[in-house]
Amino acid sequence: MSNMIDKIFANATKFIALGVLLIVAWIFTVLFEHSLESIKAFGFSFLTEDKWAPNLEKFGALPAIYGSVVSTFLAMLLAVPVAIGVAIFLSEIAHAKIKMPVGVSIELLAAIPSVVYGMWGLFYFVPIIRDIFGGIGISMLTAGIVLSIMILPFMAAVTRDAMNTTPDILKESAYALGATKWDVVKDIIIPYAKAGIIGSFILALGRAIGETMAVTFVMGNVHNISIDLTQPATSIPVTLANEFAEADSELYYSSLFELSLLLLVISFTIISIAKFYFLRRKRIGQ
Repeated sequence: MSNMIDKIFANATKFIALGVLLIVAWIFTVLFEHSLESIKAFGFSFLTEDKWAPNLEKFGALPAIYGSVVSTFLAMLLAVPVAIGVAIFLSEIAHAKIKMPVGVSIELLAAIPSVVYGMWGLFYFVPIIRDIFGGIGISMLTAGIVLSIMILPFMAAVTRDAMNTTPDILKESAYALGATKWDVVKDIIIPYAKAGIIGSFILALGRAIGETMAVTFVMGNVHNISIDLTQPATSIPVTLANEFAEADSELYYSSLFELSLLLLVISFTIISIAKFYFLRRKRIGQ
């Protein structure tokens, strides 16, 4: 009887795992089918063309790709050190009486809807960026700041939990040998929790690159490539959110689906590289 239950359990879990892969393949197939007209019309130039003019039926994805990558990179650049600092504080430094309320407060940030973050960014950060840097305040920089705040609770919470798995005997042994708290964090806790920390970065990366509503409020949906981060820009999710309902031709419609297909491919590629490269380095101890 127990062997039968084990077989049923094993087959059920296998079916569920394969089901996830089938869902991903199904999504890719649907997006690819709806993108065929755009792929046939523009080919590889869709990725390199910087002009997006629906009235002329000219569609180039380069500004949206640029905006997605740069805003995500900026968000990670701002959020990673803060998240690690928060995690270290909660796991090793904070008094027991404040660990719980501070930890719960950070986790509650993850429950705030993205549209609220977007409205908050529009009415709070946009005027600040405008006063400091000039312009209209709706920009790539504002989007990066809002995104960094959104992904911060994910990274901080997962990183803290990973650090808390470090065995006490390792830390106590280091202290007994004369190590400082910084030495313990740097040489014991972070190396031990490396896999969990990298996992938190990967989760945050996936959230940031696909975020739509919050970025839509503060980025501007301007199809332009500029190294000036204070200028309005666009990203793939922003373009889809703003223009999908306005698609009035088959080519326009198909081009937007090709953008969504690109977003899926970019997200999958970046996260796969991060996962397999960094976790592989962790396994071999580098």
